[in-house]
Formats: sequence, structure tokens, C-alpha cells
Amino acid sequence: MSACTVTLIACPNREEAERLAESLVTEKLAACVNIVPGVTSVYFWEGKLCKEDEHLLIVKSVVEASSRIAARVRELHSYSVPEVVTISIVSGNPEYLGWVENWVR
Repeated sequence: MSACTVTLIACPNREEAERLAESLVTEKLAACVNIVPGVTSVYFWEGKLCKEDEHLLIVKSVVEASSRIAARVRELHSYSVPEVVTISIVSGNPEYLGWVENWVR
């Protein structure tokens, strides 16, 4: 069994979030992507404090797909430096994690 992951990706709007989510799932890079609207991000960029409303993608996949997810996001995302942060899942519902692994494979 392979290690499952969660990848977080911030998007500037609903349309881009949906486009990225659909691409990752249909290309079998992810089993499921949740789109969470109404996330406010506060960060420094190019020397100034920024505060932006964004949509957060929560991507369920496997560790072997992580680099392909990051590459695909860089191709499709409108940000010059998109957030793509992958976290290993330590435990979870075995049936759900098995479904994730079977879809991405």
C-alpha cells in the first residue's frame, strides 16, 4: 500500500479552483479535491503585505503523484509561484484511503 497525501493549493477565484480540481481528478492525479471558498490569505509578496480572498483546494492523492501534481499546477495556475504544499496522511479510514490509492493508480 502506498502513502496517501493531502496537498493544499490556493486559487484566486472559483473558476480557476474548479478548473484545477477537475484536471487533477480526470487526469487521475487525485482521487478527490475539495474546494473551500472564502479563505483569506495574508502574506508578504515583493516587499509588501498582501491580503487576498482565495479558494483553497484540498487534494487527496498518493505520495508518488506529488511531483506530477506540482508540475501540473505550475502549468495551469495563474500565479507565478502557486502554493503547492503536500502533507503525508498518518492515518485515516482504511476503506477511504484504499479508494484514493486505487483511483490514482
